[in-house]
Amino acid sequence: MIMNRNLADRLLLLGWRKLLLIPVAWLLCVILHNVIYGLFQSHFDQTAGGDEPFFLLLAVVIIPLYTIACLIYSTVRLGMWWASRSRVS
Repeated sequence: MIMNRNLADRLLLLGWRKLLLIPVAWLLCVILHNVIYGLFQSHFDQTAGGDEPFFLLLAVVIIPLYTIACLIYSTVRLGMWWASRSRVS
C-alpha cells in the first residue's frame, strides 16, 4: 500500500512545531511513567502488569524511532527538492 504524499508529509515532514513537539512528548511520557509508577507502586509490586510500562515503551522505543523516520523522510524530501531545483536552473 502506497501512502498518500500529503498524509506522509503531514506525519513525517519535520517543521519547527514538530521539532518542539517531539521532545515535549518524550518528556511527558517519562513523567507519566514515573508518576503512574509512584502512585501505584504497591499494585505493581504485587502484580506483573499495568499501564506503567506503556509510557516507558513510548519514551524509549516509539518516539526515538518516529524521530529517526522523520529525519530520514525530511532529508530525502529536501534532497529531492534540491535536485529538482538544480535541474531547473
